[in-house]
Amino acid sequence: MSLGRWLRNRPRGLEILYRRTHRLFIRFDPLIARLGYERIDRWLRPGEELGKKIVFDCRMCGQCILHSTGMTCPMTCPKNLRNGPCGGVRANGHCEVKPDMKCIWVEAFERSRKMTLYGDEMLHIQIPVNRQLEGSSAWINMLTGVDTQPPPGWVNLPDIPVLHKS
Repeated sequence: MSLGRWLRNRPRGLEILYRRTHRLFIRFDPLIARLGYERIDRWLRPGEELGKKIVFDCRMCGQCILHSTGMTCPMTCPKNLRNGPCGGVRANGHCEVKPDMKCIWVEAFERSRKMTLYGDEMLHIQIPVNRQLEGSSAWINMLTGVDTQPPPGWVNLPDIPVLHKS
């Protein structure tokens, strides 16, 4: 078992590390903004990419939602599904595209149940991936808010009208 898989199977520690890192970035946002988000992105991206690749098999989508998916990267799904499994999950919990691989979303759900801080975020609907953000730092995109904006041409989730039964 790889170090990354071993860590992902213990998401509680990663969850605490994420929370601390998130707080650190929020605290230093004024300084980062003064230095320039683009400049800091260039400095930060190589280390972020290496660390996330080793631990999470990260694809650098630029819109990291690991804390919302049981510390499991949904972009490792062969179909790049961002909001849950396809209809082809096998009875044993494995992927229909790669039968020897456990479904990413089965793993995400199981791991999210071990998380006390962000485990419930597994139930949130995620916006579509903005492919224009690929390769950029998810931390910088979080600070600028660009990671919560839908891709051009998509409607923002809060703007979708919800019909209620009378």
